[in-house]
Amino acid sequence: MRFIVFGAGAIGGVVGGRLAEHGYDVILIARGAHYDAIRARGLRIESPDRSDTITVTAVDHPARIEWRPGDVVLLAVKTQDAAPALRDLAAVAPPEVPVVCLLNGVESERLALRCFANVYAVCVVCPTTHLTPGVVQAWSAPTTGTLDLGRYPTGVDATAEAIAAAFCAATFSAQARPHIMRWKYGKLLSNLGNAVEALCGAAARQSPLAALARREGLACFAAAGIACISDEEDAARRTLLRLRPIAGQKRLGGSSWQSLQRGAHSIESDYLNGEIVLLGRLHGVPTPVNALLQRLANDAARAGRPPGTMSPDEILALLP
Repeated sequence: MRFIVFGAGAIGGVVGGRLAEHGYDVILIARGAHYDAIRARGLRIESPDRSDTITVTAVDHPARIEWRPGDVVLLAVKTQDAAPALRDLAAVAPPEVPVVCLLNGVESERLALRCFANVYAVCVVCPTTHLTPGVVQAWSAPTTGTLDLGRYPTGVDATAEAIAAAFCAATFSAQARPHIMRWKYGKLLSNLGNAVEALCGAAARQSPLAALARREGLACFAAAGIACISDEEDAARRTLLRLRPIAGQKRLGGSSWQSLQRGAHSIESDYLNGEIVLLGRLHGVPTPVNALLQRLANDAARAGRPPGTMSPDEILALLP
């Protein structure tokens, strides 16, 4: 089994780097300065206990790969970049290649299934950071994160079990689950706070604003008949994580916060808060908080504003 990691940022870099570190054949697909740094110096993984530089093959496009039987694609771009990535992949990869979606939200699997028959969903709970070219940070040790997975839309097969075993051998906890989308929808509820954190800072995840966004999400799930895991199920998996400082520094923010911090000019809110807005419009549920968070996060990314420039009260005052 060879892992092709399409998107070597925070999640893809850490997962691909750990797999390579533990003896798996890995190719990273990266771009820009990050690709240049990995090619020149290797991939540096910083964690609470140690920092390692991993020598790993990197390319800048899937067309640079000689595809072979046994390849598995780990798709780890942001969801707003998934459609063009899948088009590039479909142009050169075998149609039967397993595509494993390590993305927030619930849209990437649907996009992948249009192009590939063997699609797997992963519920990623893995605190990582990527701000510097050639460097990724993994904040939990000794278990780097949880990567539960299953076939999309449902089911478990030998490939899912083999991928889960590989993740477990590379410092992750992974379980093959037949109803993995219950877990991904539960993670989506948590990710509704990403825009709040990006706009207002990490402490705002516990604010009334974040609670209102979650309440809208639950109302939409109920109206749409969508099942998700309970808070107790989520908490039980998260007990495996042990977040500690790296070189005396604490983690400052999650994926959306990092997008603004890097000045990425795009952010995943259309597929997090925007997923709730979509469900609300389809099922007649008002979602003013998530619609506002979606718009403000996109505005901040387009304008290149850094994270933490608003307060929850300022955002609540903008509600109609």
